[in-house]
Amino acid sequence: MTEGRRRRANGEESRRRILDAAAEVAGERGYDGTSIAQVSTRAGLPASSIYWHFKDKDELIAAVIERSFAEWMTAFELEGDDIVDLVVRIGRALVETPDFLRLGLMLTLERRPREASARRVFLEVRAKTLTRIRELVREYAPELGDRENELLAVYAMAAVDGFFVAVEIGGDSVDLGALFALHGRVLVDAARHLLAAKTP
Repeated sequence: MTEGRRRRANGEESRRRILDAAAEVAGERGYDGTSIAQVSTRAGLPASSIYWHFKDKDELIAAVIERSFAEWMTAFELEGDDIVDLVVRIGRALVETPDFLRLGLMLTLERRPREASARRVFLEVRAKTLTRIRELVREYAPELGDRENELLAVYAMAAVDGFFVAVEIGGDSVDLGALFALHGRVLVDAARHLLAAKTP
């Protein structure tokens, strides 16, 4: 391996460790309770290494949100016609990569100006999620009009927000897999209902 490639690999590994540590600390302490010093300690890297990759905490949390979201979006592929299986797969992936939603909802609801980059990134990935859900609804139920498509897509995403909050509050007592399976069946029924209401 050349020196340049080794340096690049070391830089990528450092960045991964920093993001992992930031996700852990922010998941435990929230945005305000997270500091560069805590991330440095958790990652086992000097603060200067963090500042080499990220300008400040806001940019670091924005990167955590982006990475978590990118990992989650790999679940959004419609395989065959089984929308219930897709919804369950999306739910399972959310359990494995919850950082973007946990941090993003917190930042959005609190509406504080200090974390402008992280909040902006979350709103951007949320818009991308809604676009992808609209596309899936169109693939699954192409007969629905734009209004019905939008209604179903917004409902689907709002339900996911609610499930996530329920898990945060209820912990292990909430069966997220069962909730997402039910959600998938409800979405199928809702699409049929909207289609029936649209048909003269």
